[in-house]
Amino acid sequence: MEISVRDFQVQVLEALAAAERGERVAITRDGQVIAELNSAKGSASARNSSDLGEARERLDIARTAAGLDKIVLHSPLDEIWRQQFDDPAFSRAALGLPKDWTPPA
Repeated sequence: MEISVRDFQVQVLEALAAAERGERVAITRDGQVIAELNSAKGSASARNSSDLGEARERLDIARTAAGLDKIVLHSPLDEIWRQQFDDPAFSRAALGLPKDWTPPA
């Protein structure tokens, strides 16, 4: 549904009902879309997951084209950091807690 600002002011309830049904409602001024209404029921999460999937596909294509899909990255610092991070003493030190601190039950 496309509706002008002037018509939107008069037909706001109809436009909101259309958006609630899942329709895209474009609000225009001088023929240019200035705003869109969408249903709040899961549309953002569905759009974000769809965008993420498309981005991953584009990234895979780019990595393959650049030959990076054949390179395996190894970083020994990551493993050292992960071992330290998994140690409860690391978390206590990072948060400035005493060495003998335990979480409340």
